[in-house]
Amino acid sequence: MEINDLSSAEKTGVLIAGAGIGGLTAALALHAEGIKVTVIERVRRIASLGVGISLQPHAVRELTRLGLGDTLAATGVATAEQVYADERGRRRFAEDVGMAAGYRWPQYAIHRGELQLLLLDAVRERLGPAAVRTGTRLESFADGRDAVRVRATDRATGLPAVIEAQALVGADGARSIVRAALHANEGPMRWSGVRLWRGVVESAPFLTGRSAIIANDARNIQLVVYPISARRPLVNWVCLAPEAAPGPLIEDVGWNREGSGDDVLRHLAGWDFAALGVDLHGLVTSTPAIFEYPMVDRDPLPRWGRGCATLLGDAAHPVYPTGANGASQAIVDARTLAVELAAGGGVAAALTRYEEARVGPTADVLRANREMDRSMRGRMSGDSVAAVTDRYRRTTGGDVTAVNATA
Repeated sequence: MEINDLSSAEKTGVLIAGAGIGGLTAALALHAEGIKVTVIERVRRIASLGVGISLQPHAVRELTRLGLGDTLAATGVATAEQVYADERGRRRFAEDVGMAAGYRWPQYAIHRGELQLLLLDAVRERLGPAAVRTGTRLESFADGRDAVRVRATDRATGLPAVIEAQALVGADGARSIVRAALHANEGPMRWSGVRLWRGVVESAPFLTGRSAIIANDARNIQLVVYPISARRPLVNWVCLAPEAAPGPLIEDVGWNREGSGDDVLRHLAGWDFAALGVDLHGLVTSTPAIFEYPMVDRDPLPRWGRGCATLLGDAAHPVYPTGANGASQAIVDARTLAVELAAGGGVAAALTRYEEARVGPTADVLRANREMDRSMRGRMSGDSVAAVTDRYRRTTGGDVTAVNATA
């Protein structure tokens, strides 16, 4: 992509809406290709918020390409195994993951907020402190033949701002303003019928210290527990409970709604992880902040954007957390976007190539996450779990051979 010499502070090559994991990774990847980037973010101060996430080896590969391998290793936990168990802590199946399974790159469990700040520091160091404009809310945009004109508001002063870019990337999350403008009649998100509670707490290491536990009972309650920090003994836990038949649309997603530990413990009545070295009651009652929200996604889009505007990450393909692949897919989006824009041939054509490369694979991930959610309900034999996880990796391009084949 050829970027004109734009001297005005209100003009840029690529404007990214959203300073989350996908948006910041895209900024780094585009900068590495010599493309001028500006990121706008509606919050005034980006803080270390959220809970734990997993980065699959294909995402770690891309972040390592961007020179972040050592920083990731010093921040997250390189998960070595996933242990599948029942509600009494009895093992049903265990599998190696990450480098222990033969991947060339680790699989990291990491605090989402720490990863976001890690990326933010890298963007500001490499692109300059003005590259990320916080407290700037995107209001609307007009897509022309060769540029996008964005209207935004400075939330501190209330003053309007107009930014002209050669491309607009909506990386502004599952409730994306850019997506709503591009797909105005889409409607609410689709609820799986499952509600989640999530929390992060300081807790003693268990099993190998690099193990993730995934457990189910006969009522389809699921609990996932894994360590997420190389710097302190932080453990992330997720409790999932079915409440309704899948399929209803839902408007009130409430990503940051405060959850109740009593509700979690009620779902986990009769559970005991002593055999796995985890005090479940203490884990939940010691958690300083519990978040509750419905597990939602959206049906895949045949096309994400139009002209010189497109989408990335959760704005393009929000998925269930089943499969632990959402953030990883956003990171792969970012790399693909940078490669296609750097290849030239015009912005609109480059964005078309980017979407053609990513719409299909991310739709496969979304459908595979739905299928995994259905398949992993209730008590399963070890052979059944192994078949489900193997099928998921093959369907989503995450098996060892496919990932290692990409340099």
